[in-house]
Amino acid sequence: MELTHRLYSCDDHLDIWNLPRDVWEARLPADLRERGPRVVDSGDTSWWVCDEAVIGPFGMRMMSDYNAITRAGIEDDGLRPSNPALRLQDMDRDGVYASVIYGPNLFGMPIADPVLKAAVLAAYADWGSEFNGHAPDRLAVLPVLPTHSPAAAVAELQRVAKLGHRGAIISPFEFRCSDPEWDPLWSAAEDTGLPISFHIGHGTSQVRVAPQSWELAAFSAVGPMQLDEPLAMMIYSGVLERHPKMRLVLAESGIGWLPYFVRRMDQAGEKHVPKALDYKLRAKPSEIFARQVIATFEEEPLGPTLIPLLGADNFMWASDYPHPDSTFPNSRAAIAEAFAGLGADVVRKITADNCKRLYRFAA
Repeated sequence: MELTHRLYSCDDHLDIWNLPRDVWEARLPADLRERGPRVVDSGDTSWWVCDEAVIGPFGMRMMSDYNAITRAGIEDDGLRPSNPALRLQDMDRDGVYASVIYGPNLFGMPIADPVLKAAVLAAYADWGSEFNGHAPDRLAVLPVLPTHSPAAAVAELQRVAKLGHRGAIISPFEFRCSDPEWDPLWSAAEDTGLPISFHIGHGTSQVRVAPQSWELAAFSAVGPMQLDEPLAMMIYSGVLERHPKMRLVLAESGIGWLPYFVRRMDQAGEKHVPKALDYKLRAKPSEIFARQVIATFEEEPLGPTLIPLLGADNFMWASDYPHPDSTFPNSRAAIAEAFAGLGADVVRKITADNCKRLYRFAA
């Protein structure tokens, strides 16, 4: 398969260990700056510390095995992904034109004070806006919304929309997304036109994220399917049905479990929705999914078989740069192999057009 179109990667990353030292010290309000994240060097290692608690590593000394850049033989001190010029070089090397970028921590920022945490996320959004400004048609760091109150989330969504951000992330594992008190956020998503992303990262009840243990492999295997509960809640509670202009992205969900689950939701709806007293869904879950939900994936061996079951309009490809699962720097070859058997129009939709349209890229 020869790919001649520009690739749009809908789920790449900027983890906390990739970020420059001054992200928060230069952008937090003065009264929170002393408590905010800063890098503390300790011997051969460096750590991000916030409110006297460690919130993550800094640089590559601790994370050298968790990196597709060094695997490709490219020198990286850990900060390469946060350097716009170098990141664009890597995108060009991989044949990727535009990148939608998730960060700074897929497991949430472990900051106890909700006011401080919201300010930290807002400062990251400000830095992300500056980063995107280096190549606004190619770079799209997504801001992260606070979850301690609906009003705070709405205010931040409206603020980042004015900054020019193309979408926003909120963790469905930090709040009950079906609660009516969160309806103003979904209305704001409609009003701003920004798609809302739920990214994998939590949801398991027993398997832990344990590096150098069998549990890391187990978590990696089951992690994508933990978005099943938030998806069911957003559909059955009527959130998506009541907000038909809202678009929900299931980031790094993969494809495999979704055809089964969407059909399962239809079957469960036929049996149980007529008896519901709190909200009675009018449309089939599969119809709502087709209209409003987009799932992202990297490499999916069964993709050519599974994608037609739900339709190409509901999927977007991602390189996952710079994570170890990434197809970087061989994304075009990986796509050609993984999409063998699908028509060129379908491949273009999934690897370019859907992402370009959803995030309103101009090029």
